[in-house]
Amino acid sequence: MAIIEWQPKTWQLYNDLLENARLEFGEKTARHWEAEIVHFYERLKNFPTSYTPEQLLQGRNKHYRGCHIMSRRFKIIYYYDEVEDIVYIVDIWDTRMNPKTLIRRIK
Repeated sequence: MAIIEWQPKTWQLYNDLLENARLEFGEKTARHWEAEIVHFYERLKNFPTSYTPEQLLQGRNKHYRGCHIMSRRFKIIYYYDEVEDIVYIVDIWDTRMNPKTLIRRIK
């Protein structure tokens, strides 16, 4: 079973998005989004390569993958280190933004 590690900035972004959801859409929406993350976590721990490779980040030295969350408004970007059996969550991308934004953010 893989270990999941969030980059601190990405974890903070997730918490900010969740708090914003509570304020803007209500507690029910925030709980729904939290449940999505729990499902994502469980699948990722057991099957770290099961999500789709991120087309915008092909050709990089890491094999990035993405998973839509929160009503498909956002995509969690991660890569899997098979040797260490660790999943690194590196960004949460708002899919309404210009794709070049994601390309610039992931180095």
